[in-house]
This record gives sequence, structure tokens and C-alpha cells, in this order.
Amino acid sequence: MITLIFKWIISAASIFLVGYFVPGIDVIDFKVALAVALVLGVLNITLGNILKLLALPITIITLGLFAFVVNGFIFWLIPKLIEGFIVESFGYAIVGALAVSILSAIINRVFLGSDRKYGGD
Repeated sequence: MITLIFKWIISAASIFLVGYFVPGIDVIDFKVALAVALVLGVLNITLGNILKLLALPITIITLGLFAFVVNGFIFWLIPKLIEGFIVESFGYAIVGALAVSILSAIINRVFLGSDRKYGGD
């Protein structure tokens, strides 16, 4: 359970940093980043998996590049659900989704290690 909470905080921190550094994305405060991380996780588990399954032929044809479009679409939906999170365009959504994924992976690797488990469990 602690690992799940820790990953949620890492995702929120990644979203907050991306909002700070990517010009087309704005996150008002860390509470909004926590909400965005939660909604992003839920949407990725539900809608993301459905969209990835439906887009599988296109993803195969584009050698996996269409997965960026699916992830960007989910990232682009979140400002419509959460006030205080702004994504100016679909292009910024794709860049933001990619940046959050990379940053979260790096931070998770640093703090959780290769076994992906927090030492406090």
C-alpha cells in the first residue's frame, strides 16, 4: 500500500515538474497535480487499455508510434475533468504525456529501485 501511495506522489511530482517546464502545460499547485495523477492513473487503466486495444492495428502499422497519440489523447482529456490543469493543445498533450512517463520512470527507478518496491513495505 505504501508503494502505491509513493508511486502516486511520484506521478504527481512528475506532472507538477512538467507543468513547470513545458510551456503549453500549466499546473496551478501540487494538490491539482495529485488529482491529475489519480485521474491519469484511472483513465490509463480503463479508457487507455480500451483505446490501445482498438488502435492495435494502427499501432502495429506505425511500429508503436500511435501509442503516443493514445497517451496524448488521455492526457488531453484531463483538463476537461480537473480545474487548475491546463493543456493548450493536443501537441502539448503528447509532449506532456511523454515527459511525465519518462520523468516518472526515472524517479521511480531512483527511489524504488529495480524491484519497483519501496523499502518501507
